[in-house]
Amino acid sequence: MATSIRLSEELANRLDLLASKTGRTKAFYLRQIIESGISEMEDYYLAAEVLERIRNGRERVYSSAFVRKDLGLDD
Repeated sequence: MATSIRLSEELANRLDLLASKTGRTKAFYLRQIIESGISEMEDYYLAAEVLERIRNGRERVYSSAFVRKDLGLDD
């Protein structure tokens, strides 16, 4: 899938320099950056979404004591 993004001049220059110094394409580095960072972004934004639901009372939470008891771990 092709996509396009706008980079600041500074980032574009850094990417150009990296690509030219290493003989790799800019697309290669952009794919690497996205692949290495997407899991972290998913974790952050999905957790933030759950936190917002908790704060708004739309997500149920349980204490560790309740969970231990419910699982029979305190017996």
